[in-house]
Amino acid sequence: MQAQGVLINASPVVRLVTHLDVNRQQLSEVVATGRLFYNAKESGVSQSVLVLGASGYIGQHLVRELSARGYPVLAAARHIDRLQKLALPGVTCRSVDLNQPQDLPALLTGIDTLYYLVHGMGEGGDFIAHERRVATYVRDALRQSSVRQVIFLSSLQAPAQEQSDHLRARQITGDLLRESGVPVTELRAGIIVGAGSAAFEVMRDMVYNLPVLTPPRWVRSRTTPVALENLLVDLVELLNHPSDMHRVFEAAGPEVLSYQQQFIRFMAVSGKHRPLIPIPLPTRWISVWFLNVITSVPPTIAKALIQGLKHDLIADDRALRALIPQTLIPFDQAVRRTLKEEEQLVNSSDWGYDDQAFARWRPEYGYYPKQAGCTVATQASRQALWQVVNQIGGEEEYFFGNLLWKTRGAMELLVGHRLAKGRPQRAYLQTGDTVDSWKVIIVEEEKQLTLLFGMKAPGLGRLSFTINDKGDRRELDVRAWWHPHGMPGLIYWLLMIPAHLFIFRGMAQRIARLAEQISGRVEG
Repeated sequence: MQAQGVLINASPVVRLVTHLDVNRQQLSEVVATGRLFYNAKESGVSQSVLVLGASGYIGQHLVRELSARGYPVLAAARHIDRLQKLALPGVTCRSVDLNQPQDLPALLTGIDTLYYLVHGMGEGGDFIAHERRVATYVRDALRQSSVRQVIFLSSLQAPAQEQSDHLRARQITGDLLRESGVPVTELRAGIIVGAGSAAFEVMRDMVYNLPVLTPPRWVRSRTTPVALENLLVDLVELLNHPSDMHRVFEAAGPEVLSYQQQFIRFMAVSGKHRPLIPIPLPTRWISVWFLNVITSVPPTIAKALIQGLKHDLIADDRALRALIPQTLIPFDQAVRRTLKEEEQLVNSSDWGYDDQAFARWRPEYGYYPKQAGCTVATQASRQALWQVVNQIGGEEEYFFGNLLWKTRGAMELLVGHRLAKGRPQRAYLQTGDTVDSWKVIIVEEEKQLTLLFGMKAPGLGRLSFTINDKGDRRELDVRAWWHPHGMPGLIYWLLMIPAHLFIFRGMAQRIARLAEQISGRVEG
């Protein structure tokens, strides 16, 4: 037989061998320099697509791109509400917990291509074990499925003895997926330049938030940053180039840059100039506490990424470019586009497309919101919960910790900011209403009520009450979201965390109790 695009995973380089005459047994053998992958499933143009990890940074962009190109897409993630609200053509959204493997066979039914965009960095703790467990579940489900192709977005790899936990987890995941018997195309990338890219946002926050940049010695390591637009083209076009074999490609931008050069060029594009003085400290000294006060990126993710930057991670994209030619976007242009896109962050369903929220947004605000809240389960009906939630600012005031709320309001007077008082007399709030200093920006009946934060503080925030019907019970989530303005905004959030956790737990429990009383009266 004649094999197209056979991949030999050979140390120290990955080689793509084309037009090689070999038989099936030869293709399944392990050669001395690495593993030779082969799978006998027939290839074909993929039509039905499943995106696992669709709520993540890459996932949301990819689903939009696939929808725009007319592909039927099943978008699956643990939290899928944001994508669902977009109502993208051809996109079906499914909430799925990958720790529950019994749901996977049904999810894979009728799927031609699976995009695997799942990672566990946000889980904290031993995220390698988490990624291994989830990948094992998916591998086992793939073995029983009719899926023709898996496209796995991974990371560039350092030498085995020098891998960080993040890079090791990516390698383990790829190996497990390849054990499924379904052809896997692994696309490895380094720094992705785009709005929401965790590595990019850490760099952005450091420049915006610190008067002097003192990064560790990894700042001299080199990589090949790739623009989000280019990466999305690669991911989508791989649908048009299926293979019977496992493949590994590397995605790169047009330039090889050290992280120090990226900082300098980011500062030039953004106009935020800071002294940059590398210090000889190992990356393991970077604590979660330190990351909490310099970046809005979740600290467990930021730390995992930074620990993977100790070595040069330079992609060789020649095989990928031969398969998918495209014009690569230079670093400066990619940064410029990203900063422009981030200006529109608040013009979204999360903020009800509210004009006031959009007007208050500043480029220096953190891209990733900090959050704190509490979820409680209750037997109260959705109608009763909705009725109580809409009483906020009335006789119950804020349901719990009212003295603390009043104290916070009194602090506004110290800075010369007199807060509005009162709320509409009607039982149910409407978009545009005000509750004291809060503005109602989202009303989804019996589902969600969101208020825009109106007090003086370094950042932009909102408070959401969300009701989820779980059949035999309801879940009420009370949660604050905060985009900090620089280090003052981050420190403000950290100082408020103890009060937030105390208050939101009390609010959620009090609302649930009041709603249960109403439900009991109705049933009686």
